Amino acid sequence: MAFSRLDIRRRNRGERTLVTLAGDIGPATTPLLRAALEQCLLDGVTVIDIDLTTVGSCDARGLDVLLSASRRAGRVHASLRLHHPCSQITQLLAVTGSASLLLAAPVSPVPPAAPGDLMSTATRAPEDPARLPDQPVLKDAIRLRRLTRWQAEGMCEDIADLAAESVAGTPGEAYHDRGDFLRRLAVTSHRPGFALLVAETTVLVGCAFGFPVGPDGSGWRGFDGTLQETIQRLTSRARFVVLTQVVAHPHAQHRDIARCLQQRLLTDLHSSLGVTLLHPADQAGQAAFSSWGWQNMGEVVGLPGPVAPCVLSLPVEGLSPARR
Repeated sequence: MAFSRLDIRRRNRGERTLVTLAGDIGPATTPLLRAALEQCLLDGVTVIDIDLTTVGSCDARGLDVLLSASRRAGRVHASLRLHHPCSQITQLLAVTGSASLLLAAPVSPVPPAAPGDLMSTATRAPEDPARLPDQPVLKDAIRLRRLTRWQAEGMCEDIADLAAESVAGTPGEAYHDRGDFLRRLAVTSHRPGFALLVAETTVLVGCAFGFPVGPDGSGWRGFDGTLQETIQRLTSRARFVVLTQVVAHPHAQHRDIARCLQQRLLTDLHSSLGVTLLHPADQAGQAAFSSWGWQNMGEVVGLPGPVAPCVLSLPVEGLSPARR
C-alpha cells in the first residue's frame, strides 16, 4: 500500500522564508502543512513564499489550509504567495477564484532550496504503522509569541473575540465588556515598554499584555503615583509590571496557558512582580486570577473608583538584583 507523503523544507532569510513542498497535498498531509505555515507566522515571518514545483496535486482541503494561512498572515501584516504550481493546482485556483489571492506575480523566480540550510519534516498517512509513536500531537502544542504594537493592532479584533469567549456565560461577564477591552488594549499599547504575548495552538487560546512601572517614575502619571506608593507599601518594591489583561480560553490547559503567559511577560519586562486591577464585585475574575497564583491585596484607597489590586510575586531566574 502506498502512503501519501509531503516533504516540507524551509529556508529562512531574515523575516522572509521559502517553503519548498514535495509530494501531494491531501487529507493525510494537510495537518503537517497547516502546522508548518502556522510555525512560520509564530516565528514572526512577514513573507512566506511557497514553492510548488514538486507538488503533484492539491485537494480542496489543502487549498483551504493555504487560504486560511493567507488570511491569518494578512491579519498580522504578513503575506503568503504560491510559486510554480502544477496544472492541476492552477486549475483548482482558477475554478475557486483563489488565483489572485494566492498566486505570486511572475516577476522573479523563487530560488531553489539549498540542502545546506534547511529544516525538513515529512509525514505519512495517519494509518501508516511506521509513524513514530512519540510524534507530537500538533493540535495540542501551545506556542507563545510576542507581538509588536503594529501586529497587536492588526489582531485586536481576534484578541477581543478571545476575551469575550473566555467569560461568556460566567458570573463575571458583566465586568468584561468587549468595547472596554478594546479601549484598554488601545490605551495600553501606547504606554512605554508595552508588551503583548499571545498563546496559540491551531487557534488563539490566550493573551496577556501590560507595561512596566519603575522607581524612576516611568509608567502612569497621577494615578501612577498613588498606585506606586500603594504597591511599594504592600510589597516593598517600587518596580513592577501592570498586567492590564490576562486572558485564557476555556481550554483543558487554561491554567497552564495563563501562568505561562504571565510569567513570560514578567520575564520579558525584567520584573519579578506583577500587578493587575479588578473590580471588587468581579468575583469570577478574582477567582480566575487566584487560580493562576495571584494574591488579592484588597481595595486600595485613593484610586479613582473601587479597584482591588491583585499582586503576583514571581522570582525570575537569572535576573540581577539591581533590575528587580
